[in-house]
Amino acid sequence: MSGENELLKLLLPEYLISYFEIVRFEEKDNLLHIYFEEKSTVPKEFSSLHLQSKGFHDEITVDDFPLRGKSVKLHIKRRRWTDVKSGKILQRDWKLIAKGTRMTQDFAGFLKKICRY
Repeated sequence: MSGENELLKLLLPEYLISYFEIVRFEEKDNLLHIYFEEKSTVPKEFSSLHLQSKGFHDEITVDDFPLRGKSVKLHIKRRRWTDVKSGKILQRDWKLIAKGTRMTQDFAGFLKKICRY
């Protein structure tokens, strides 16, 4: 499986492969939809706390680089964690999309560069 992960890191944002699982994918109307759920691994920044996974936030959908001529939509579900002692809801601080867009930061940066020419 690690060989597959290394290949996927070349095609998709690396943080998605490291921290999320692909739960399904589908091709529909020349669009590739890839669905991700955050892995049930306690974030390092909260390792001193006793956390329980309590489901997911609402799914977000972002555009990414086209693959093989198909537009790519990434459907991402981030995990919610509850601190058992305080009852406080916690989550990783993800910067999944570029500010003011519905695109991954890499894809938005790429488009910004090509628009300057």
